[in-house]
Amino acid sequence: MMARIVADWAVAAESRQDLDARLFPQEEAVLARAGEKRRAEFTTVRALARGALARIGVEPAPILPGVKGQPRWPAGVRGSMTHCNGYRAAVVARAADGAAVGIDAEPNAPLSGDALAAITVGAEARHIRELTAGAPRVHWGRMLFSAKEAVYKAWFPLTGVRIGFRDAHVTFDPESGRFAARILRSVPEIAGAGPLDIFHGRWAADERLMVTAICIPEQQPVSRQSHKEDFS
Repeated sequence: MMARIVADWAVAAESRQDLDARLFPQEEAVLARAGEKRRAEFTTVRALARGALARIGVEPAPILPGVKGQPRWPAGVRGSMTHCNGYRAAVVARAADGAAVGIDAEPNAPLSGDALAAITVGAEARHIRELTAGAPRVHWGRMLFSAKEAVYKAWFPLTGVRIGFRDAHVTFDPESGRFAARILRSVPEIAGAGPLDIFHGRWAADERLMVTAICIPEQQPVSRQSHKEDFS
């Protein structure tokens, strides 16, 4: 499913079951106090990531968490990983092709009213109600959560600045499987990525799962001038 929504310059690997794979000693050290569930998630996404890296000609290497939990990729690589119940995925690309990648996966299940209120801003709540009325098989509150997770995973490695759920306003196009996220805070200029005020992404869903992805190409900036979409 993830492979259908990432850019053609990125490589996706995904699995609906955990994989039995060997970790590097440095990765094993990270799991010294981890439970079985955490170990399975950690191991599987790294096995998938290394398989994807091999497809772009990158040798296997440890993929360790950074200070904020983000994966530290080999030099010259952009990537993102995600996991939820029954699904694991990793997406990688060469830095020469992609400025940033952010992906997320969530169960296609309702988000509580309190959780939805905590992540919505502006007209998002009304937008989610309208989407739900028109396409009720997708739990759009959860999709909003997923899209904002993908935004953060693309944003943070580029900027080193943390943003919250209410720092991005997201609109979805239920027909094209695309979404747009407008950043509502001070926006830095990043070499190779331009002003990071707008993120364009794609989404997909089936009966049990939903996935979102943002792939920002190198030297093709998102910008205020180029952004036209508002799917609300």
